[in-house]
Amino acid sequence: QVQFVESGGGLVQPGGSTNLSCAASGFTFHNYVMGWYRQAPGKEREWVASISSLGGSSNYADSMKGRFTISRDNDHNRAYLQMNNLEVEDTAVYYCNAQTGSIWAPEKHLDIWGRGTQVTVSS
Repeated sequence: QVQFVESGGGLVQPGGSTNLSCAASGFTFHNYVMGWYRQAPGKEREWVASISSLGGSSNYADSMKGRFTISRDNDHNRAYLQMNNLEVEDTAVYYCNAQTGSIWAPEKHLDIWGRGTQVTVSS
């Protein structure tokens, strides 16, 4: 059974940093591109970043470039999202998922979602 468990969110001040973690299970982790997504209140879920199956390539949404860094640990079936210089607009529930296409096709992902982890950026 495929499962994603996100953690690491919380309350962060504008300009601050936090690191999110995703524990994945139920599929062959190292065979899949992994992606992070987020959903702000009243908005559609949007893609944040993707990393290739072996971690050698990554892709970011424009507003996250230079601020967020995606990484993975295939030995422990985990993906991470380091978030720096956070803005109020980054407030959202953050989710991870396994993508079924390339890092350039974040719309192709598994249909199962975890509960996500809330990140609130506020002073």
